[in-house]
Amino acid sequence: MTSSTSETATVNPGQLAFRFGDGEADGDTSMRELLGGKGAGLHEMSRLSVPVPPGFTIPTSVCNAFYENDRQYPAALEAEVRAGLAWVEEHVDAKFGDPANPLLLSVRSGARVSMPGMMDAVLYLGLNDTTVEGLARRSGDRRFAYDSYRRFVAMYSDVVLGVKRDDDLAQDPFEKLLDEAKVRQGAELDTELDADALAELVVRYKAEVKRQLGHDFPEDPWEQLWSAIGAVFESWDTPRAIIYRNLNGYPHSWGTACNVPVSYTPLRAH
Repeated sequence: MTSSTSETATVNPGQLAFRFGDGEADGDTSMRELLGGKGAGLHEMSRLSVPVPPGFTIPTSVCNAFYENDRQYPAALEAEVRAGLAWVEEHVDAKFGDPANPLLLSVRSGARVSMPGMMDAVLYLGLNDTTVEGLARRSGDRRFAYDSYRRFVAMYSDVVLGVKRDDDLAQDPFEKLLDEAKVRQGAELDTELDADALAELVVRYKAEVKRQLGHDFPEDPWEQLWSAIGAVFESWDTPRAIIYRNLNGYPHSWGTACNVPVSYTPLRAH
């Protein structure tokens, strides 16, 4: 691990998960092609002791390998991701998937140039019917926990699972369910829904997922993580991203990095 320093990072050519946080970083700003603009910035800020949520970056080389190998991850990636996540867990004193003290993650794209709105991200990953109760207890705010959970289910279902409107004229299914919940509660604003209403909304969101896809929303945090990483890489090849690169003259061979920082732990401010 490279400690906080002004020296240039030493690159391991086979490395697949570059860690950053708490004044430590495996990368720096010179590694934009490999870590993407966002990732290189996070690593550089950490090296300069600027507070950033601990996490790790999966480099653009993995995205390229993903496409070269029929959308399969390199064999070595799982071990490196697990090691990177264990390092993050030590730094925040929380554990991914722990029902008592859950660590939640963000999974974000990060090309070497800014592509605003072109690629996807997922927040509060790691929530399920068990960890949400742990989040409620540790944060002391059940409403916050279930609001985070319903937002995660909606975002993940859209970005990763592909749950969409029934047709071009239909309302977003999760927005429709949210509006119906507000009518039932006599509420005008989302913030007026209490914890019980939000918990019920999670159940209704999941029922919509099963209606559209024929299977349940994934409860396993690791399944959530691997699928979200794949969705970030898939977003590099969406029609809108391709059009954007064509308009701006960016090569399609660049690929995107994938940043996986802490999204929330109750032991840190959110």
